Amino acid sequence: QVQLVESGGGLVQAGGSLRLSCAISGRTASSTAMAWFRQAQGEEREFVAAISSESATIKYADSVKGRFTVSRENAKNTVYLQMNSLKPEDTAVYSCAARRTYYPTLYEYDYTYWGQGTQVTVSS
Repeated sequence: QVQLVESGGGLVQAGGSLRLSCAISGRTASSTAMAWFRQAQGEEREFVAAISSESATIKYADSVKGRFTVSRENAKNTVYLQMNSLKPEDTAVYSCAARRTYYPTLYEYDYTYWGQGTQVTVSS
């Protein structure tokens, strides 16, 4: 059974930074595309960023492009989301997701495994 555990969320002021981590167990990270999604209170879940199994392909939502960076260390079975220049509208529960193949997509229905999420709150 694949398990994903996020960490690194918290409260930060606007303009600040946070780095989220997603630890993967039960499956070799090097064969798994990964993504980050977020869901603000009362809103639908939305795509944030995705990375292919060997980091060759990376995708970002327009709203985070230039501010967020997704990366991975397969030797550590961990994926990261570095978030800079945070805005109040970035406030949400951030979840990582894993796909059963190497290529990432923007669509949550393509991802089989999900973490429980970590809260990110950006104050103005």
